[in-house]
Amino acid sequence: MSRTPIRRTPVPASSSRAVVTPIMPSVVYASESPDALDDQYESRSPGYTYAREGHPNADVLAQKIDALEGGSGGLIVGSGMAAVTAMFMALLKNGDHVIGGSQLYGRSLRLMKEDLPRLGIATSLADPTDVEAVRQALRPETRLILLEVVANPTLRVADVEGIARLAHDRGVLLAVDNTFTTPRAFQAFGHDADIVIHSVTKMLAGHSDATLGYVLAQDPELQARIRTFAVTAGLTPSPFDCWLAERGLYSFELRYDRAEANAAELADHLAQLPGVTRVLYPLRRDHPDYERARCLMGTHASNMVSFEVEGGRFAANALVRAVPDLPFAPTLGDIGTTLSHPASSSHRALTPDERAGLGLSEGFFRISVGCEDIALLKEEFATAVAASQAER
Repeated sequence: MSRTPIRRTPVPASSSRAVVTPIMPSVVYASESPDALDDQYESRSPGYTYAREGHPNADVLAQKIDALEGGSGGLIVGSGMAAVTAMFMALLKNGDHVIGGSQLYGRSLRLMKEDLPRLGIATSLADPTDVEAVRQALRPETRLILLEVVANPTLRVADVEGIARLAHDRGVLLAVDNTFTTPRAFQAFGHDADIVIHSVTKMLAGHSDATLGYVLAQDPELQARIRTFAVTAGLTPSPFDCWLAERGLYSFELRYDRAEANAAELADHLAQLPGVTRVLYPLRRDHPDYERARCLMGTHASNMVSFEVEGGRFAANALVRAVPDLPFAPTLGDIGTTLSHPASSSHRALTPDERAGLGLSEGFFRISVGCEDIALLKEEFATAVAASQAER
């Protein structure tokens, strides 16, 4: 009895189309001929060859983030740090110098302090709220400045406009990590950034189930270099994670607006609780960069709130234990609220004196505010703060 062999065949044709983007996990793509493959590699026709060089789910996601950022040609990679790394490795060389904001994300700081210098790339850190400090850090060999609009975790607001003018006067590239603020609050290219970076893992995807990064340089030649390095180094994103993040993007603005409104209300609530010594939120009038925040972000300020309680580590432990349903986790941007403690997580590698210099005591917390009912959040934090002060 003859058998029909089971072989890989094209997806059946259809006169209708899927409403939801299909997940396309294929690593390899078949071409009809060597000439057709040449056309793809030499950009005469579109198509895919090998997933490390690009795949449909990544491109669909990139185009949607491009639209949010007002650009085109963005690249999706495996994580936010992969995006930072691809930018540095593609655009810097031995003998170059790069300046970073003094309160960058912890792994960005580590990359600048430990990894770039051993490759012959000099680095300096400067206070991004002080354009004169950045000016003093410039050298003839400075190639790039990397900053975050709102710093982690002190929520200080960078002088983006002043630094952008300075960078362009000196022929230096300005890269903005827009993870905290997102395109909803801040348009990096509208403020003369040359490169924008995201940890898509955070607010854009929004559900703590996808790890991805995004990077886009306005100059196509620079973007081509970044893409080539990412492909060579294998910074490939997962098609499934790209699919999850695309799904998350459809609710991004709704989630962002709800979380930001919650953050503003929660900040005011925390400020009146006994035992809270400090609350940081960019659109509170007592924030040191309130006027700059209004100038750069208008009515937006992100969903992040930081606060400090009396009592040091003892109080910090009591606060966290009092609210077991509130995830204590060093992350941000989830649809639900999360709480982090910089001294024991993101900034644990710093000495106590270094943390003190940044204003990070043992009683300092950062909240990534989510979309829960605000009454629930107020009740939980009132309980937590009260517990932190109960046995002092």
